[in-house]
Amino acid sequence: MVKSMQLSASLEDYLETIFVVVSEKGGVRAKDIAVRLGVKAGSVTGALQALSQKKLINYAPYEAITMTTEGLKKARQIKRRHEVLKEFFIDVLGVEEEIAEKGACKLEHDIPKVIFERLTEFVESIKKDRIMTHSKNEVTLAEMKPKQKGTVLKMNHRGTVTKRLADMGIGSGALIEVERVAPLGDPIDIKVRGYHLSLRKEEAAAIILSAV
Repeated sequence: MVKSMQLSASLEDYLETIFVVVSEKGGVRAKDIAVRLGVKAGSVTGALQALSQKKLINYAPYEAITMTTEGLKKARQIKRRHEVLKEFFIDVLGVEEEIAEKGACKLEHDIPKVIFERLTEFVESIKKDRIMTHSKNEVTLAEMKPKQKGTVLKMNHRGTVTKRLADMGIGSGALIEVERVAPLGDPIDIKVRGYHLSLRKEEAAAIILSAV
């Protein structure tokens, strides 16, 4: 029998971290989570067991951790709350990224559903205005140079590629900064929503940005 899906703030943090690391690296182990959250291995083990009991992850000692369908769904909801709050703090309130990140981490667990829905609508409207304002400066991510930034206008990928990029926080309205481009242009290291990611050149070429 599946236990209650109500999660504590701590377990939500663990589930979100698992999701993020899997999106970045393609897999995750307990030590990766301990390093990312700055906690002891014993604490991670207890959290993984609890998430496994709730059927949100597949966990066995010394094996790679995978997420269940329900776990992915729950993690995306948590991550989405975090992203919307962080975007609101940065784009609307003008808060510095580091402070916005900490604020989003604290509030993402307790924000009432109706307030989150209204906040999401507001943030999305700002994204649309931003896209309309900058649509004349279109450029692909593959054409950008280190330290350049751009707002995502659209993505010309299909199927699983679009889904994978969305899981990493790359979607319409997202602000991307190019950090490094390999000598032959592949891969391209970027920063988006506070995360550091690497994309293949062909993936970057299908992401259309408005340079800022």
